[in-house]
Amino acid sequence: MTDQQLFDPYAQDQDAAQDHVRQDLPARLVVEADGGSRGNPGHAGYGALVRDPDTGRILVEKAAYIGKASNNVAEYSGLVSGLELAREINPQAAVHVKMDSKLVVEQMSGRWQIKHADMRVLAARARKVLDPRRVTYEWIPRERNKDADRLSNEAMDAGMAGVDWKPRATAGASTAASSAPSTARDAPVQEAPRRAGRLHHVEVWTRDLPAADASLGWLLERLGFPRRESWKNGVSFGSEEFYVVLESGPDVAAGGHDRRHPGVNHLAFRAGSRADVDLLVRRAASHGWSLLFADRHPFAGGPDHYAAYLENAEGFEVELVAD
Repeated sequence: MTDQQLFDPYAQDQDAAQDHVRQDLPARLVVEADGGSRGNPGHAGYGALVRDPDTGRILVEKAAYIGKASNNVAEYSGLVSGLELAREINPQAAVHVKMDSKLVVEQMSGRWQIKHADMRVLAARARKVLDPRRVTYEWIPRERNKDADRLSNEAMDAGMAGVDWKPRATAGASTAASSAPSTARDAPVQEAPRRAGRLHHVEVWTRDLPAADASLGWLLERLGFPRRESWKNGVSFGSEEFYVVLESGPDVAAGGHDRRHPGVNHLAFRAGSRADVDLLVRRAASHGWSLLFADRHPFAGGPDHYAAYLENAEGFEVELVAD
């Protein structure tokens, strides 16, 4: 078998001989995968899951932080993980992969070349996980890949916090190939208890969405809130756990924003070390931000509170707090 050969043609008879012992396993599986990088390259992670195509139920899911990497490497890592999860359930199943990465789908389908060395390695690894003849690929829009996107963001959040990723729910059954699939399909999902009192999202209305995106959107991405979704009058940043929405449109009342009026005065974010805060302040000046309370910076909030207070052209204020 040459380096270019992805499977052994003589293995078909062996596969057929094993089919009779796998008749109780699911014959079809759906893999959904995603990956992300906060900085590209930057802190990166992936998420992958296997779904029962008949019921839509998630059989198993996984996420992992992979350190500093590009978006594409993270997406390929998610694909490899998803195929490995499917193999654990049934290595003989027909697997349909759904991803919102056009690049990965086209390259794995053989329509686009793979030029990057790291991605060639991961693509070769993906093809060796399962018989490529059993795997098909489909591109889906990001809004239809929310579960895998959630997992990849959970992985990045955990990695940046220095902790291991922990699943929010478990299928309550082993996903190994030797396990009975009826247990995996029929067992109820045990939802992890939810903590109360956490912010779900913050919605900021603006008269000028492009300007707000250029300033506040830029800052949110630098702070670790990846761009999630965009639509005609809005854009969101963050994850399923918490996100920030910037929105405009005909419902926004006339008049400018004034943080001194009753209501929310500003948004405050943890921004890393003092050096991280200082770097953001320097870069923010090129993205529509000006420094407030410059005569007292960086201790405008008090002698023990190292922070920067920034204001954009529309009058929105953010506070960047050092750890």
